[in-house]
Amino acid sequence: MRAKLESWFCRALAIYHLVLVGEVPIRFGFYLPQQSHRAVSLLGALVLIFLWMRAAGGHRGAEAQTREAAVRVPWYDWLLIVSVMLGSGYILIFFDQILAYTENGFIDTKATVLALLLALPLLEATRRVAGSALPIIILSFVLLAMFQAYLPGLLYGQGYAIDQIAYAAYIGDSGIFGLPLGIAANIAVVFLIFGSLVQRAGAGRWFMDLALALTGWSRGGPAKAAVVASALFGSISGGPSSNAATTGVLTIPMMKTIGYTPAFAAAVEAVASTGGMILPPVMGSMAFIMAEWIDVPYATIATAALTPAILYYLIVFVSVHLQAVKHGIRAMPRKELPDFWPVLRAGWHHLIGVAVLVWYLVVKGHPPGLAGIYACMAVVATSFLAHDRGHWLTLRRILEAFEEGIARWVVIAAITGAVGIMIGALELSGVGIKISQFIVELSGGNLYLTLLLVGVVSLIVGMGLDATPAYVTLATLMAPALVRLGVPDIAAHLYVVYWGLASFFTPPTCLAVFVTASIAGSRIWETGWESVKLGVAAFIVPVAFVLNGGLLLRGSATTIVVAILTACIGACLLAAGVRGYLAGALNALQRVLLCVGALLLIGPGYIPPLIGLALAAGAMLPAMLARGARARGA
Repeated sequence: MRAKLESWFCRALAIYHLVLVGEVPIRFGFYLPQQSHRAVSLLGALVLIFLWMRAAGGHRGAEAQTREAAVRVPWYDWLLIVSVMLGSGYILIFFDQILAYTENGFIDTKATVLALLLALPLLEATRRVAGSALPIIILSFVLLAMFQAYLPGLLYGQGYAIDQIAYAAYIGDSGIFGLPLGIAANIAVVFLIFGSLVQRAGAGRWFMDLALALTGWSRGGPAKAAVVASALFGSISGGPSSNAATTGVLTIPMMKTIGYTPAFAAAVEAVASTGGMILPPVMGSMAFIMAEWIDVPYATIATAALTPAILYYLIVFVSVHLQAVKHGIRAMPRKELPDFWPVLRAGWHHLIGVAVLVWYLVVKGHPPGLAGIYACMAVVATSFLAHDRGHWLTLRRILEAFEEGIARWVVIAAITGAVGIMIGALELSGVGIKISQFIVELSGGNLYLTLLLVGVVSLIVGMGLDATPAYVTLATLMAPALVRLGVPDIAAHLYVVYWGLASFFTPPTCLAVFVTASIAGSRIWETGWESVKLGVAAFIVPVAFVLNGGLLLRGSATTIVVAILTACIGACLLAAGVRGYLAGALNALQRVLLCVGALLLIGPGYIPPLIGLALAAGAMLPAMLARGARARGA
């Protein structure tokens, strides 16, 4: 019985968000303040987390489904739920009092207690869904703000009382109910539902069949299909791990069948699935979040992100091909492959939802959440064009998709709310500005060293976090350091996104690798190392577009064309250097020359690419001469 109630609560929560984001109440003259809306969102998310997640770890709801009996929720979780209801409910019911607190600039003892009643369960919920690291970081910044007066050097400040910190977290514009939670409540929830609807409509399998029809006939075809399918589906699925699980069960067995090792097959899927988060048009909702954060149009983000994403996937695709040639892996027999045109005719309607999304975002200029709702409606309507009735989005399947979307969303809602506590403390103490200043001072103002420091910290902070919370945290802490050195906002934010996402396939906390390795039956560290080699673009490409604005389509037409052309050549050569194979096997010196030349080709200006071409030619010449000699001998 409890499982059914939880299921319907999820569905009601999804409907509530779609109605609010779709601006339906406004059409009937009813207005719910954003802070109150976010309070409802957070309340719903935290209630579900405490009903589902055990304090010691594990999912209580999953056990209940397997045993067909509800697992008892302990008394302390009910106490946490009541605490959350008091803290969030006050925002909703007594909003006039919240406005009074805002005008006064301080809160009384009652509001301080209510803030603690919400903040402490929020941190506990975050610990349950994301581990202990993030709550510890948040509490560290809170304590830092409280005891600044006793700290040395860069961390020194006046220090703030608990009621002042509670005001920043509970009432302030940058606190729990600030922009991060607003993004979760108005954007992320819609696109997670959109991704669930697309999956229920059969788009995942169709993308896989389409990719196989396009690439399966070539050497290593299933691996190339995995790259293409994961890129297409990953952009709209909302998360690297879920994308890896969805497409990996199809692609990894096929890759193993034709001769790829389990570790390599799992690595291909992990890296390709992660890349979906940086591929327009949807970027797993990252594009919309970034647009809101730095206050630029969505189209600007999507346009700037396109070329770097292409370079990322080009390196992976070429690496897969060279690995197939190096180890003599053949193509799949054509009789085992789907035909392109029948596949396209059977599933072309899956593209309509994405087209509707882009139309309302770019042409109509609608808010991302509202555009996402129109896209959801298009997916539902076009699902009835499918030949397989199992993919028709009937009311039951729509409600199931709502439930799936909310189940994934609650994690983002809790973490973004908790991150708001950190942001409030940082803004109050000024430590956020000091951190970026410290990084710049530590690097001596050297852009290259700053890029390295910011990249490494972004990689570490991203470990164990989902993509959206990782970006929000890094946008707060790391991106300002690059902006201080004159890096454009878009480049700075994309930079931390790339390095943060790399944690999904970089050991030790490589969440996407955990998923794919379990499917492939490979060892985690072996798969992780293969993933790092395949995903080297996540470390190289962001440095390239920070130094070379042409890769973000900034500058004259000539600058942009030259930048893209040389970068594409460099990407292919970098893949060859990392794999150790081009026209034939490469020795250590050739690989080093090829990698250095490739990096120079991806770099800015005209002179570095010319030097890169010369180095690459020097590396390839012996292999080409040897190949020619073999051909003449034959």
